[in-house]
Amino acid sequence: MLFSGITVVLALSGMLLMPFNVFIAIAIGAIAVVVASVLAAMTLLPATLSLLGDKVNRLAIPGLGQSNESHSASQGSGFWDWAARVVMRRPLISAGAATLLLLLAAYPVLDLHIGFAGVSTLSEDIQSRQGFDILDEQFSAGDANPAQIVIAGDFDSPAVRDGIEALFASMASDPSGTFGLPRPPEVNAERTIAVIEVPLAGDSTEKPAQNAVNNLRDDYVPAAFPGPEVEVVITGATAYNMDFFQAAKDGIFIVFPFVLGMSFILLMIVFRSIIVPIKAIILNLLSVAATYGLLVLVFQKGVGSNLGLLEEFDIIEAWIPLFLFSILFGLSMDYHVFLLSRIRERFDQTDDNTESVAFGIRSTGRLITGAALIMVAVFWGFAAGDLIGLQEMGFGLGIAVLIDATIIRMILVPATMKMLGRWNWYLPPFLHWLPDVRVEQGEDVPAFAPAGAPAGD
Repeated sequence: MLFSGITVVLALSGMLLMPFNVFIAIAIGAIAVVVASVLAAMTLLPATLSLLGDKVNRLAIPGLGQSNESHSASQGSGFWDWAARVVMRRPLISAGAATLLLLLAAYPVLDLHIGFAGVSTLSEDIQSRQGFDILDEQFSAGDANPAQIVIAGDFDSPAVRDGIEALFASMASDPSGTFGLPRPPEVNAERTIAVIEVPLAGDSTEKPAQNAVNNLRDDYVPAAFPGPEVEVVITGATAYNMDFFQAAKDGIFIVFPFVLGMSFILLMIVFRSIIVPIKAIILNLLSVAATYGLLVLVFQKGVGSNLGLLEEFDIIEAWIPLFLFSILFGLSMDYHVFLLSRIRERFDQTDDNTESVAFGIRSTGRLITGAALIMVAVFWGFAAGDLIGLQEMGFGLGIAVLIDATIIRMILVPATMKMLGRWNWYLPPFLHWLPDVRVEQGEDVPAFAPAGAPAGD
């Protein structure tokens, strides 16, 4: 429980590296929930069970209260044991088929387009959408979210005055017609800071408005204010969305390596193996890639949109990939640590790889499946809303949990562990100084080395 919670916290911590309050707030809230849950499970839950004693089963559900799960886990029977052994009879074929299926699901990710879903994505029956359409048609929707040009410099100097005139002339002659009539400058008391608001036609999240901001930043402002004595920046709703979009793209190169690196280190220490963390990371990346691909297939390509459940849209919200990666990696690692701890515990006791894998699958099968189904139901509840962003988030989280609880856990984990055998637990000699904190290891841990590995491993 402790190490599972730590893996989730590490995955969520990646969002703390993003320079936006929305990511930081989500990360802090989710981390707090995980920490509280782990503390409650390690203190309040055992104390409550101790007080209740045998009475804990008094209100058992008929037909479900008396389970033979513990008996089947020890004796080697039941669906989960059968499924694990079927996969391990043909591990190469099973792993190959499952990997091919995930790669096919991931293939549409090559067409991934990220951006922002604005007011135009809302249903035409919603009043806010109707008001936006009227405002855009009769006036300009850009009046509600204009571009803001902030000028820092002596407002009464020729450089500022001439620059503003040149800038107004450039916007007036812009061939796209995106710029509206600029509003009079607002100047502070010291006359050193000025703000000019310029309406932009259309939705602030769509291409015309974004192109207009790019023209201001790249062409019109540098041409109007060439000297160093005046500093000009472009802000507003459209500019903020564009900066957020770029930060989300850049964050991939920060968050992904951090989460992958910290997960690798933790799993290596917990299981004293370099194979386990490498394999876990590869399997989880396959799961995440397949989820991204299915998001593109359902939302961008519109597969299944005729059912009326999910809306087709030409982009995936910019915050979705990074958010999904952190959440999904944490949840997947949580399951993975829980499952592998049972396998490693059994392997330490029996030194039998095949039996240990089957034991781990059957002893955790009902629990992991039940938890997965609960999360899928909760996540897909978000997908039932009208907002594109929430639909994408709910669908992505739900489908990823399904992939992880079925294809990953039932096929790829037992198949790859069967093929690797004793190499699953290989730790190079130069890492033997790492502390031995294996989860719930048995009292008598045999010393052994994988075939072909250096003695003492």
